[in-house]
Order: sequence, then C-alpha cells, then structure tokens
Amino acid sequence: MATMNAPTMERRHLPERRAAVREGTTLMTGLDYLAMALLIVGGLNWAMVGLLDIDVVATLFGPGSPASRVVYVVIGLAALYSIYTAIKLSRHQH
Repeated sequence: MATMNAPTMERRHLPERRAAVREGTTLMTGLDYLAMALLIVGGLNWAMVGLLDIDVVATLFGPGSPASRVVYVVIGLAALYSIYTAIKLSRHQH
C-alpha cells in the first residue's frame, strides 16, 4: 500500500507577510498609500502634459502659482518617500 508524501510546507510555516496581515498589521501604512495615490496623480498629470500638452495642476491652480508649486513639491516628496517604501518592502521579502 502506497503512502502519501507529507506536504513540503506546513501551514504553520507560511510566509511572514501572511502572518503580519493575520495579526492586524500590514507592510504598507496609510502614508504609503497616500504617497502611492500622489504618484498616480503626478504620473497622470505628466501623461496629460506629454500626450495633450495640458498641465492639469497648472490649469486648476494657475501656472507658476504658489498653490501649483506646493502640489508639485508634495508629489516630489511622495516620490522620495516611495523610494524609502520600496526599500522597506524589499527588506521584508528577504
């Protein structure tokens, strides 16, 4: 009579990410998601500039206005923060 092979990975040895989610913590915080949303907005704005020569931020807040400059700086800070997030996530995977 043949026996079945035991699974190579038991349920108690699941990757760390699943355990973190089960415990109520996630690898990405609200700030990470906010930075991601700002990067998406910035990317879409650059797509509009490249494809249609329309700068949505400048259209909404005025070209060169302090408000549009603040939006550009905040999106740039989100990009810098996302570099940190990418490094943080890559360290959790190893």
